[in-house]
Amino acid sequence: MQWRGEGTTPPVVARATRNDRVLAAMLGVGILVVLITAASLRADPSGMGTHRQLGLPTCGWIASMGMPCPTCGMTTAFSSAASAQPLASLRAQPMGTVLALVGAAGFWACVHVVVFGSRLGSLAVRVLRPRTLWVVAAFWATSWVYKILVVQFTS
Repeated sequence: MQWRGEGTTPPVVARATRNDRVLAAMLGVGILVVLITAASLRADPSGMGTHRQLGLPTCGWIASMGMPCPTCGMTTAFSSAASAQPLASLRAQPMGTVLALVGAAGFWACVHVVVFGSRLGSLAVRVLRPRTLWVVAAFWATSWVYKILVVQFTS
């Protein structure tokens, strides 16, 4: 039944449950920690290697095979994106740029769920269908090929 306006009963809008809000708060804090950490790093000008500032070792793929792994450049892309350097982020790893932007939007969506009780989270879950995941996987694979080509032609 549609709401007809004045003189009729407005529709009941479902609100997020307490568990939905707690989950959104935890997810939002997790995303915020990642973004703050990324912003605190100095993006490596080579387009990869920024993760070493976190005490992590050199990428094993680069060390053993001379080619980047599927996540090479992600930390650098996140760091550049969090520091408002979108072109540097895209050069480092296009998928990392997209993930950083999705993460930032996800943080604000989590805040919206916590503060207003929005059911926005259920919309996000409906978007995650196999077709969407295949598109994401194809973009990630394309980003990986891009990174391999960049490393091969700049080495």
